[in-house]
Amino acid sequence: MPLQVRSVPADAPEVDALLDAYLDEREATFPSAQGSYSRKRTPAVEFTAPDGVFVVAYETDGDATVPVGCGGLRRIRTPQAVDDDVWFEVKHVYVSPDGRGRGVATAVMDALERAARDLGATSVVLDTNDSLVAAGAMYRSRGYQRVAAFNDNPNATAWYRLPVR
Repeated sequence: MPLQVRSVPADAPEVDALLDAYLDEREATFPSAQGSYSRKRTPAVEFTAPDGVFVVAYETDGDATVPVGCGGLRRIRTPQAVDDDVWFEVKHVYVSPDGRGRGVATAVMDALERAARDLGATSVVLDTNDSLVAAGAMYRSRGYQRVAAFNDNPNATAWYRLPVR
């Protein structure tokens, strides 16, 4: 099935459905040894140009277009960013079970990294949980390097950065 990644408003109905599924899945699979999962959505306004973007991946099958993945990008300010370093943070990357194993996450990340460059980023950062083994492997395969924590996300155990100059 053909895949298309489009920029959409972060409060679009398909975004709400994908993020609800993402939060439900993370809550259900969160490692109990780490406590309880904190269900937190980034406000939609933070994914608005020139300070961000939100993308949805759609698969087309005949006349049907089905949203199968998403991700957001927002500009952040952090003490770790020095001089003219402009950081954009990847948030809420999710692929529905039906979309997994078909390059959806790669297409979403490609779109987010391209948008980061277009918006003037010098670094793309993200946080994740080490229990998400496939996600961590994907980020490292894209060149992300593990860094010190740059936020206080209670769900995160790993932080990554990719210079994009």
